[in-house]
Amino acid sequence: MAERKMKRVEDSMAEQSHLLMPRCLNAAGYLFGGQLLSWIDETAGIVAKRHAEMNVVTVAVDNMYFKSGAKVNDTIVLIGRLTHVGRSSMEVRIDTYAEELDGTRTMINRAYFVMVGTDENQRPVEVPGLIVEGVTQQIEWEAGRKRAELRKTRRNEGF
Repeated sequence: MAERKMKRVEDSMAEQSHLLMPRCLNAAGYLFGGQLLSWIDETAGIVAKRHAEMNVVTVAVDNMYFKSGAKVNDTIVLIGRLTHVGRSSMEVRIDTYAEELDGTRTMINRAYFVMVGTDENQRPVEVPGLIVEGVTQQIEWEAGRKRAELRKTRRNEGF
């Protein structure tokens, strides 16, 4: 049996930026949550696809926490990184910031998405493992492991 390929968090990180235009605002004049959700899903997909080296699908939005709003002409910056990897699943953390003209960034959202690597028939397949380096990544790994256990418990309970 072949040894599982391993990759570092930095190997798959992604950063995307978007200029917040009027078409992306809600009725109150702030970034529409559905638009942000779309951008986050796209960023999570890029991170997972880079790690897995295959097509991926979104299987869960584990957490979406809105901390602040963003207004027209803000630059929206999304930074995605892996936090935990199972056999075929990958948890991706996406931090979203509103960036002002002077470069100051204010966090507006943190989300955790669960992505799964798939074969040509859309069946789950094993993805590379994750090399955890340093205290921060170890803390993220442990938190991701706990979230994975909670998702499994909830799934078994019918949620």
